[in-house]
Amino acid sequence: MQDNLIIDFLSDKKVLIWGYGREGKSSEKFINTHCHDTEIKIYEGTYDEELFGGYDVILKSPGIPYLGRFDGLSSQTELFIKQFGDRIIGITGTKGKSTTSAMIYHVLQKCGIKSVLVGNIGYPCFDHYDSIDADTVIVYEMSCHQLSTSSVSPHAAILLNLFEEHLDYYKTVENYHRAKRNIYRFQNENDILVTNKDVRVNTRSEVIRCGGDEYTGKMMLIGEHNRYNASVVYSLMQRLSGELSLDMDKVCEGISDFTGLDHRLQFIGTYDGVRYYDDSISTINESAIEAVLSVPDIATILIGGMDRGIDYTPLITFLNAYDKPLNIICMYESGERIFPLLTSKTEYMAKDLKESVETAKKITKKGGACVLSPAAASYTHFKNFEDRGEQFCEFVRNSDVK
Repeated sequence: MQDNLIIDFLSDKKVLIWGYGREGKSSEKFINTHCHDTEIKIYEGTYDEELFGGYDVILKSPGIPYLGRFDGLSSQTELFIKQFGDRIIGITGTKGKSTTSAMIYHVLQKCGIKSVLVGNIGYPCFDHYDSIDADTVIVYEMSCHQLSTSSVSPHAAILLNLFEEHLDYYKTVENYHRAKRNIYRFQNENDILVTNKDVRVNTRSEVIRCGGDEYTGKMMLIGEHNRYNASVVYSLMQRLSGELSLDMDKVCEGISDFTGLDHRLQFIGTYDGVRYYDDSISTINESAIEAVLSVPDIATILIGGMDRGIDYTPLITFLNAYDKPLNIICMYESGERIFPLLTSKTEYMAKDLKESVETAKKITKKGGACVLSPAAASYTHFKNFEDRGEQFCEFVRNSDVK
């Protein structure tokens, strides 16, 4: 361990852990294990100026909806960057960040580089504190919620893209994008930012632009969006090859044999002559459009979920202009918004996911593909997108659902 910045910062303090989900519980465990004479309180309510004024540190969890700043406010992400920022590869974006993060980690492992994968992908960074030494590279998937309170940026940052998302939380697209941009906002001239050719940035760091054609090798993943993700990974690894002593042949090997993550255009099997794909991670227009363009012989798409006020005009326009046969099954609240505006004459309205799968089994032609790509959040109907994807797979495989 190079220093104990995090431990020193939290020791001998009054710390309020704001939010008690996965990261909040991780913070409590870390403090109890590592910090001395620290008084902890767990709080899950809204901002309380009087209460917060009695604590030295307010350690905010990502799930707490708060956009302001005040003295003492911090987070696992901010503290981790402060201590380990020179060895962190931070990844964010509206879509593709989990796949890109996992691909980078896979490539580093292929190259024999000691590394850890933490953050929004499901592993709180404090849980990996003891496994990090001076040679460890930290691959950190950073959500907008983790970045919103940060006053520091990692040495190497990836901003994949920026679309409309999380308006229920941020209220405006500008607020959401502002949080995302914290991944590079505090970088200096010695740092690196890899981003899309279309994203406008104002930074002192070295900027590497990717368009999706930088990596031309073989891939197990389908879709132009995954070709772009691979190009981002390839470009960053090429830039860091000297710093990390990377073998670029090994980098390419790692990209080519990376099999992807669950619920991201995941092929789940062929049933009664129809191929089924689980893209439950899809919560925005662009991901559903990518699904239609990426899956060979797509015949049916399932869309809809929690309505968070997203403008569905781009998706509706795309589907109405799509010039190949396509069954469109809408469900839940956002599906109810989309359904009346479709003009293909092959659209259907279902009350829930089970009924959508039942409809898909009846109308999808053999030799074609059926894809769940909701372009909507899973909450209120499912625990999370993983739960939605798993239920979809269960309904597809269950012969009683027909």
